[in-house]
Amino acid sequence: MARIIGVEVPPNKRIEIALRYIYGIGPSNSKEILERANINPDIRAKDLTEQQLSQIVHAIQEANYVIEAICAAKLA
Repeated sequence: MARIIGVEVPPNKRIEIALRYIYGIGPSNSKEILERANINPDIRAKDLTEQQLSQIVHAIQEANYVIEAICAAKLA
């Protein structure tokens, strides 16, 4: 399974759909993140390279989305 910001996303789903499994990321945010990271939304999560995963993480962090992993870190 691909792990993005501490969250396991389903490997057989398209990455555009898989990102929605992260609490705080919906359909529009998912599309925006993939556009920023320059990643094809139709690629399966299991087929992402380490570089592509890194690009997605950076796109999420740069946009300052309020997601589950960030909220948990602030509470700890």
